[in-house]
Amino acid sequence: MTWHVLGAGALGGLWATRLARAGLPVRLILRSAQRLAEYHRAGGLTLSEAGRSSLHAISAELPDASTPIQRLLVACKAYDAEAAIAQLAQRLAPSCEILLLQNGLGSQQAIAKRWPQARCIFVSSTEGAYREGALQVVFAGQGQNWLGDPNGGTAPAWLDDLDRAGIPHIWSSDILTRLWRKLALNCAINPLTVLHDCRNGELLQYRQQLTELCEELTELLNTCGQATAPGDLKSEVLRVIDATAANYSSMYQDVRLGRRTEIAYLLGYACRSADSLDLAVPRLHELHLRLREHLGQRGLPTD
Repeated sequence: MTWHVLGAGALGGLWATRLARAGLPVRLILRSAQRLAEYHRAGGLTLSEAGRSSLHAISAELPDASTPIQRLLVACKAYDAEAAIAQLAQRLAPSCEILLLQNGLGSQQAIAKRWPQARCIFVSSTEGAYREGALQVVFAGQGQNWLGDPNGGTAPAWLDDLDRAGIPHIWSSDILTRLWRKLALNCAINPLTVLHDCRNGELLQYRQQLTELCEELTELLNTCGQATAPGDLKSEVLRVIDATAANYSSMYQDVRLGRRTEIAYLLGYACRSADSLDLAVPRLHELHLRLREHLGQRGLPTD
């Protein structure tokens, strides 16, 4: 069965090139005729890993192509994902599968609600990749991909495709717990790197602020029914900061490049969830307000 990949950014390109390299049928769905023309001129997607580059001439098409879609990997940003799927909704087969690679929470649930005929698989990834040019993907770090169906059900047979492509994966029976924990980590780290204008490692100067945020995030996870998600959240946050000390967070990079952030699906989602439960999280709300003001001052969307 063909893997249709919507979103040829860093992660989408990383998945597409590895699947194609393994001899599996892959089709990229590009957003515009101009983008498609650029892709054809380049001859495909370039994957750089371990100091070597390879060009992959993967088939590509526009959203309004006529072929039906049985399996769709959605690698767009959280704020673009629902609208991007809507552009090709008429192509979705009645029992299609949609893999959702978005950061944070909120976009996945909206998509699952809008297309109930599809089986939506939520994905949480720690693989590192970035774009070096519009059509060149750099594989920056080994990681893991957790996949799961929040409605339950057995693991799909096509996980064998991921084995064949060398894409690390674990089928999770509780994918929401995994996504909530990643959201909490991102909420504790990413906004502070933006507001303090620093690399991840420099956040160790602000341990008291990290401690207070982790306390509120732990309370939020417990109140949301995700009792196993927090673990020792503060220790995990400090471990991630130490392991990625020289890196800039993805939110920091978005702001530096003048791009829209995923604030609404990270810190915004956490604050809205707390409000819906009448849970007081004053430090999270203060951080959310400061971050929105910071984005607004730079002419960037605040949601």
